Amino acid sequence: MKKIIIPVDFSEHSEYALRTAAKLAKKYDAELLALHMLEMSDIMLSASDGLQNQKAAFFLQLAEQRFEKFLDKDYLEDVKLTPIIKHFKVFSEVNDVALQHNADLIVMGSHGTNGLAEFFVGSNTERVVRNANIPVLVVKNDVSDVNFDVVAFACDFSEEAIKPYLNAVNMFKNTNTKLYIIHVNLPNDKFLSSLDLEKKAVNFFTKAERNLDKMKDVQYVCDYTVEEGVLNTANKIGADLIVVPTHGRKGLAHFFQGSIGEDVANHSTLPVMTFKI
Repeated sequence: MKKIIIPVDFSEHSEYALRTAAKLAKKYDAELLALHMLEMSDIMLSASDGLQNQKAAFFLQLAEQRFEKFLDKDYLEDVKLTPIIKHFKVFSEVNDVALQHNADLIVMGSHGTNGLAEFFVGSNTERVVRNANIPVLVVKNDVSDVNFDVVAFACDFSEEAIKPYLNAVNMFKNTNTKLYIIHVNLPNDKFLSSLDLEKKAVNFFTKAERNLDKMKDVQYVCDYTVEEGVLNTANKIGADLIVVPTHGRKGLAHFFQGSIGEDVANHSTLPVMTFKI
């Protein structure tokens, strides 16, 4: 992990993200790219008259000063930091910046007292997650420890979950992280027998790992919803982080044929990381 992007809107929650990203930067000797998207109208930016140009220059200078003040933190002293200001508040640009700078991770903070519910339903973080080609780490409070010793990976054992699973394995391969795979068995017509579950797991790991060593780290749980099963099991195993695959532009609601991303993030007190399918 060499470069980390943090979208900044000067809120308390973006400072949670900045502080978390700083800890990750120190751990991995990475560079931070602090990104602020200035909400300025197209008319103001493209206007030819002098007054509008003066207004645009004034607001840009004001944003730069506020940005500089926001980034004046003690915990950033030993971190390589590059501030970036974009003139448009278009959240797909976060992915553009990530590609331009070959970034490895986006870190965002959640808004609202109820956690990430507002984020994943027509909000800024949902837009970033849907457009991001790289992992997105979403935090809702101050993360004291970024070692992530125990990680819970929500998995339905489908073939499309292989890519995000391998990306998650690769991200934590040089750490002491213990990665558990959580599979939730649902009632009614979605219920699978123990034999069917094992067959799915064997097929998944045969294709993903070409061996069955990780079978011992699978946590099977029966619950009424995938969200409840993932959260309950993550708490049971003492997870520090929950990882959820996402279909990107199709939204998290399509994963597990339900709204697992939104609901897990809404109810989880843990950081949630998304990997694109």
